[in-house]
Amino acid sequence: MSAPRNALGRGIGALIPTTRPAARPDAPASPAPSAAGAAPELPIALIDPNPDQPRRVFSEEELERLAGSIRIHGVLQPVVVRRAGDRYELVVGERRWRASQRAGLDTIPAVIADVDADDRLEVALIENVQRSDLNPIELAIAFRALAETGATQEEIGQRVGLDRTSIANHLRLLDLPKEVQSDVEDGRLSMGHAKALLQVSNPERRRGLRERILKEGLSVRAVEALASPPARVAAKGRKSRVALDPQLQQLADAMRRRYQTRVRIAGDAERGRVEIEYFGAEDLERISSLLLGDV
Repeated sequence: MSAPRNALGRGIGALIPTTRPAARPDAPASPAPSAAGAAPELPIALIDPNPDQPRRVFSEEELERLAGSIRIHGVLQPVVVRRAGDRYELVVGERRWRASQRAGLDTIPAVIADVDADDRLEVALIENVQRSDLNPIELAIAFRALAETGATQEEIGQRVGLDRTSIANHLRLLDLPKEVQSDVEDGRLSMGHAKALLQVSNPERRRGLRERILKEGLSVRAVEALASPPARVAAKGRKSRVALDPQLQQLADAMRRRYQTRVRIAGDAERGRVEIEYFGAEDLERISSLLLGDV
């Protein structure tokens, strides 16, 4: 692991200086300011994407919609680029850059910033976090990359405006199987679903629960209940089951395994009640089908 950089903790102005750097002999010529006197226009063909771009998913529908707006109104907010030899490299604004290409533009307004290569990820991450543009897996991958530079979870959280627990929860998502990570990236599972699945250590049981979420649309609360380790479920109901007959306890445990939900038996062999929890209409239908069979 490399030594920690001192970028974390600096303001955005330190990462993207507002003053224009002095021209270098090998740098591309600075473009002329736009007619509006704001950001200069750069040829799109001279701009390359950010290799450290934390965003991995670009919605085709959103890009087309943005391209349509750009055809009518132009690019209202400039992208941020850094010089890279005789070309430019995106730091912030890849979606605008992609949409401008689709819109058929030859140039795009751009701010040329003096950003070190080591700071590209951090600047792009901050911009995307502030705009809520990243899904949980993209954030997790970016946080891991920052951690690999030597930054602590607390430092990362301070930099992007999140607490350390949130950073840790995101990083834990990378312990999930690739198919579950893809579900989160594509929006089929929420971060809440993913965190609940992390409670399931058995791979086969985790796969089964994932399939149920996708098929039945289980809520996060329902998944949390199903994912709770038996010891935790038992601890929650221990007080009410202290005097439960051992045979009734075995029956409750068997029903819990059968119906994959919380089951509680109160009373004794002569009289009592059985409580079976369900979470949502589909879960109720599933349990009813198991109880009633073909009736």
